[in-house]
Amino acid sequence: MKDLNVLLVCGSGASSGFMATSMNKAAKKRKITCKVLARSTSEVDSYIDAVDAIMIGPHMKHIEPEVSEKAAGKEVKVIVMKKSYYALLDGNAALDHLLSFY
Repeated sequence: MKDLNVLLVCGSGASSGFMATSMNKAAKKRKITCKVLARSTSEVDSYIDAVDAIMIGPHMKHIEPEVSEKAAGKEVKVIVMKKSYYALLDGNAALDHLLSFY
């Protein structure tokens, strides 16, 4: 599997920051080369050409159609995260969800 660059977005980037840290720790522990960066939804345009996937916090799932439209024609997967692991900041479960797309 190739190295993955992932943009994790939520409203302000705060809660996604904790999830990104948890996912990065899980990836390192599992020896998976994956860099997860957390940003606010307003920064998607700035990162879309540099990432392999955009993961959207479950509370922001309403922006998925807009993000998918921006990603159209690019090799960027758009994934809405699940409440079940997001609420617990379960980086392993989030990483499993991400990897299920590859």
